[in-house]
Amino acid sequence: MNEDTGRTPDILERGAPVNGQAQTAETRLYMQLNVFTVSSRESVRRAPDITGECIVALRKSGLDSAVYLDVNDPTGIGVLFLAEDPDAFVTDVRNLLTVSPFDAMELRGNMTMFGRTYSMGYEPDLKESLIHRPRNTVLNPDWPWAIWYPLRRNGAFARLEHKEQRQILMEHAHIGRAYGRADFAHDIRLACYGLDEADNDFVIGLLGKELYPLSRVVQDMRKTQQTALYIDSLGPFFVGRKTWSSDP
Repeated sequence: MNEDTGRTPDILERGAPVNGQAQTAETRLYMQLNVFTVSSRESVRRAPDITGECIVALRKSGLDSAVYLDVNDPTGIGVLFLAEDPDAFVTDVRNLLTVSPFDAMELRGNMTMFGRTYSMGYEPDLKESLIHRPRNTVLNPDWPWAIWYPLRRNGAFARLEHKEQRQILMEHAHIGRAYGRADFAHDIRLACYGLDEADNDFVIGLLGKELYPLSRVVQDMRKTQQTALYIDSLGPFFVGRKTWSSDP
């Protein structure tokens, strides 16, 4: 209970009312990106085989997941997991990543990203926004390229009035929607408050058919008020091309 007001905190996700009825949800989609590299000389020679073995293990696991080839590391991969139940990450995912073939690779812990979908309060279809759309976006075979990164806002943004915050965020939203309508880039937004060891606020995923538009949308966002004035940190950035994913 909240000792100040006596009210139980409302932790439900909320969308726009439908036919006068409130939309609420208790479920969210969690995502975790794990980035691996091969460090030993013997394993480097086997890197393509190890990647293939990882895909076989993931397929057998039945977990919702995707594998990216790391643009910046010739032996590196990124493995993204999706689950509605966070227990999956400390049971099934944990058990999978600590045995062969993943134990032949080195986990780059500073690149791990973990977050949850969230609502803004005006989604017309709450479950679609929280679960189905982000899942389908990540697993869509037509959008293989991805840029994933965390970000942290500074305290000045939190002190702004809600109306001013919305105006600043709408500038970002207009850019994102324009890229989405053109099928240039599609975004994933995950909250990671208290879930990230570096104290980041969000994890962002940009996905699309080609890499250049994903880089360009990051460039265009740099000019917005939010990025220019209210972001303390961005990155590290993971850039990869999807080589396998479970079925959408």
